[in-house]
Amino acid sequence: MDTRSYVIAFSQSEKIKAGLIWASSTVEMNNGLAEHDKTGSQQVIGALVSMVANEVQVAMKMAPDERWEEALKHLNKALVMIHSNVAQEATFHISRALSQVTSIGQTAMTQLVEEKVM
Repeated sequence: MDTRSYVIAFSQSEKIKAGLIWASSTVEMNNGLAEHDKTGSQQVIGALVSMVANEVQVAMKMAPDERWEEALKHLNKALVMIHSNVAQEATFHISRALSQVTSIGQTAMTQLVEEKVM
């Protein structure tokens, strides 16, 4: 990757991490809702995870790294859990995606520091 790609990877990773943390928090909040409220909540969570997955796809094109693909696989698994009405199981996959994205951000930041950009 070149400097531009590292900047994009770092920027995207920060945005995606925030979205993943929000998604994980909303899944946890969903667990405490009454059954009749969970359907709507799961639709909102699914929409949020889908938006984050779209950002991962943008990052894959702009700053290629195989770890984006791994993150996307975990987000797709989380979506399956959400659409299967077992949203509480999605937290595991969201956490795995977060780990991949954090790793990408760390790599990018390290390179930018070494290049004295940051």
